[in-house]
Amino acid sequence: LQKYIGKEITLERKVNDKTEIIKGVLLNVEGDKVLLKSNNEKILVHPSGEISLPSLPEGLVLKPTLSWLIKNEQPGEHNIEIVYITDNLKWEADYVVVITNDDKYIDLTGWVTIDNKSGTTFQDAKIKLVAGDVHRVVERPFIAEGISYKQVLPTGPKQFEEKEFFEYHMYTLQRKTTIKNNETKQIEFISVSNVPVKKIYTYDGTKIKTFSYYSPILDEKYGTESNKKVSVTLEFKNSKENNLGIPLPKGKIRVCKEDTSDKSLIFVGEDLIDHTPKDENLEVYLGDAFDIVGERIQTDFKKTSDTSCKESFKIVLRNHKNEDVEIKVVEHLYRWSNWKIVDASDKYEKVDSQTIVFKVKVPKDSEKEITYTVYYWW
Repeated sequence: LQKYIGKEITLERKVNDKTEIIKGVLLNVEGDKVLLKSNNEKILVHPSGEISLPSLPEGLVLKPTLSWLIKNEQPGEHNIEIVYITDNLKWEADYVVVITNDDKYIDLTGWVTIDNKSGTTFQDAKIKLVAGDVHRVVERPFIAEGISYKQVLPTGPKQFEEKEFFEYHMYTLQRKTTIKNNETKQIEFISVSNVPVKKIYTYDGTKIKTFSYYSPILDEKYGTESNKKVSVTLEFKNSKENNLGIPLPKGKIRVCKEDTSDKSLIFVGEDLIDHTPKDENLEVYLGDAFDIVGERIQTDFKKTSDTSCKESFKIVLRNHKNEDVEIKVVEHLYRWSNWKIVDASDKYEKVDSQTIVFKVKVPKDSEKEITYTVYYWW
């Protein structure tokens, strides 16, 4: 209606079971409300009724359309290449992992999921997907309404060819495909077996994950609240030796394990992975162990002088499983940047300026105790 402001329109409405026809000039439009000047010079404010137009306004586009004005200086046929950026056409990677019964190997399948809500169908399109952190200016999105459906293409020979492109990686589909409007299409791009993995148990007893301060923290109870959960992660290297060794686009990775009683696959966890180059390690967080419990207890805190203090902790790990486990214990030394471990029951590794890690074995149906004392000065 905006295109008919200043032009004549027709309004039809029912009055006492009779149809009244009013013709006039449209003065303004706000949403579904109009301002109309009738032919008898009356101004009608938001009149009820149905509006009819003599014709479609010039330049009205009923579906997504691109238009060009081309100047041709030579007669004959010409090949024209058109390049433009469209929104609401996106893709992402999804991975399905099946872990073996001994938790030492995985089979990994990767799928490209293409979601087309651009408003148009791309017939026999050549698909090139760029993986990486490509910067784009975010504008208000256009929302295309309609029924969406998913199409999963059958697996077969290798369908995508990967190569480096600028500072990213590009995956080219080795055939043409049609992507309909409001369609979600999945195409397999990787399938490998027997990838070696490690199952890692990690106990991070403190609930403090970030540290921000300008002076030493001398509150005795700071950071003493204990977290009992022991996390479970799968770790593997994206290398040729491990039957991988290709750049993996970021996406969601779902992990399943076979129930040997009936050969069914049971979902055991999922995580998001970032863009991962070849020969880099991946960590997939699956959840928290049911039968392994940790406890972190502050056993002593002393301010030894105006410029120093000591703090002692006891970490207890209880293993209720029917097998021995190794647990990585992470301790954050958060009170100040200057510190030294003056006593420890087990070997540890300093992994950064404020973190140490113990790696200890806990026999089945038993517990393991770790103690240490840290000295801070400023």
